[in-house]
Amino acid sequence: MFPHHREREQPIFSARAHVFQIDPATKRNWIPASKHAVTVSFFYDANRNVYRIISVGGTKAIINCSITPSMTFTKTSQKFGQWADSRANTVYGLGFATEQQLHQFSDKFKEVKDAARLAREKSQDKELANTALNIAAPQYSQDLSDELQSPPVMCVNGPEDKLFRSQSADITLSSEKERIKKMLSEGSICEMNLEAELFTLQDSNTKLVAALHEANANVEQWKKQLAAYQEETDRLREQVSQVAELEAHGGQGPSDLLKDELTQSLEELEALLKAKDEEIHILQNKKVEYHEMEHDRDEAIHRLRETEMRNAEMERRIQNTEQTLSNSLEDRDRMDSEIQRAIEILDIKIFDLNDLRQSLVKLIDK
Repeated sequence: MFPHHREREQPIFSARAHVFQIDPATKRNWIPASKHAVTVSFFYDANRNVYRIISVGGTKAIINCSITPSMTFTKTSQKFGQWADSRANTVYGLGFATEQQLHQFSDKFKEVKDAARLAREKSQDKELANTALNIAAPQYSQDLSDELQSPPVMCVNGPEDKLFRSQSADITLSSEKERIKKMLSEGSICEMNLEAELFTLQDSNTKLVAALHEANANVEQWKKQLAAYQEETDRLREQVSQVAELEAHGGQGPSDLLKDELTQSLEELEALLKAKDEEIHILQNKKVEYHEMEHDRDEAIHRLRETEMRNAEMERRIQNTEQTLSNSLEDRDRMDSEIQRAIEILDIKIFDLNDLRQSLVKLIDK
């Protein structure tokens, strides 16, 4: 009379992939269903004995597909696979980061499809058995049901009140269960958003680290070049001083030819010194850019730590919510047991009332 406890869906396998859907207009081109790689999971519903593939992007479900024995997952390349969902009238495509991830997902899809086929066969056998039992039911049950069509005037207040209270508790528990499921769903979506942000920050941090390493190597090289240029400048200035001293001594100075060569060398060195000064100015500007990159890196690390803290807090809240749900389900099981006992007592009372009715009919006939 009352449904038993329904277990919530359990994830059995998860993988990260880029999700695509076939273009409904052309039936040939792929349309991206998500901007980034998302989590694609297999879920099992123990109550309905159903397997599903579910993927959530942001606040909406990208994939919500029930697996049937007729479905086939086809690997079209080393990192891409697809399958058709006739109920949704679409074709889903998944792009994986590695070939190994594609093989794992394909193997799990085949395994789940076989399990869905076995579940359907068991369900059909069960329906056939129930049909046979209904056909073979004794005629006495039909007679008894005919007599019970006119309800007795008397009623048993105790069990009936208890039954009504159980129904109210059942409705309350159902609403509580739906609320907790909603909280869990929102927590999963928030966790996925935090995970995506974490991956983005990690990628940015990796790029910043690589850029900083390259900048450090360039800075060391520029420092060596600057030191060499400064040594060359000091040496040239010393030569200029020597030439000036020779000119001051008059007859002891160098020849005109040597003087012209030294003058030409001095001009070339001055031009080289000017070019090196410009390079030093450029290096100083790059040093400022290097400090800005370090500042960006520190900010990225700070955001990454904050995201990790929020993720840990979200995991703690989800664990508390799951514990609350488990306690509610245990209370629900106890209520179901009390309801079954109330039903049994009510059935006995109804049977006793029926006997009393038959006895009164016999007395009236006499």
